[in-house]
Parts: sequence; structure tokens; C-alpha cells
Amino acid sequence: MPKILVIDADLSSARTLARSLAQDGFEVHAERNARAAIEHLEQNPIDVVMVDLMLSEMNGLELARHVATHYPGSRVVLTSAYHLSERQLLRSNCGAVGFVPKPYAMDEVSGFLKSKLPKAS
Repeated sequence: MPKILVIDADLSSARTLARSLAQDGFEVHAERNARAAIEHLEQNPIDVVMVDLMLSEMNGLELARHVATHYPGSRVVLTSAYHLSERQLLRSNCGAVGFVPKPYAMDEVSGFLKSKLPKAS
């Protein structure tokens, strides 16, 4: 079962997304800040880390860079209510493999995340 970690300052939004993804066969954990997310990553292997750009303490790009550097087995997907183009994503140099805009199109998020899962070797 693919493991997803959703980090969003709006924990209610993260939990709503987590419930939807769980119905699609993912094991999902939600956190509201970078510190809690890093603690979770230290203890649990995660396939995809979905990071909101607007976090407190450490912003989403900083957290994405941290995950890409320290947890190379995890793929990073950014999310935000603000649009981020493919060019901006590449220029951010944060290791993210994709972007999901808010509000979520729940029927599309699951398929997008499945396409970003690390390939079995």
C-alpha cells in the first residue's frame, strides 16, 4: 500500500484529503507543520510527501528541499492555492516531482499521486 504524508497548515484540509486518498488505497498520514512532518519521516518510510507551500516555521520549498536531501526514497509533490507553473517548479530547485493546485479535484489527485510513486527496482 503506497504511503503518503500530507503537510498543510490547515490540518482540517489535510485530513479531508487524507480520508479521500485512503479510500483510493493509500496509507495516509497528515501533519500541520514541518517539524512534525520531519519527525514522522524519521520513523516511517514514505513514498510521496505532499507539501503545501504556505507553512509556518519552515516554508514548503524549504521542507521540500529537506525531504529531497535527507529522504531520497520519498518523492515530493508541492501544493498551494497559488498556481505554480512547470517552469517555476523547475526553477525552485527543491526536488519536487509535481504540483497539485488547490482546491483539490479529488478525482484527479489520486491518479496524479500514483503516477509519482517511486518505481520498484
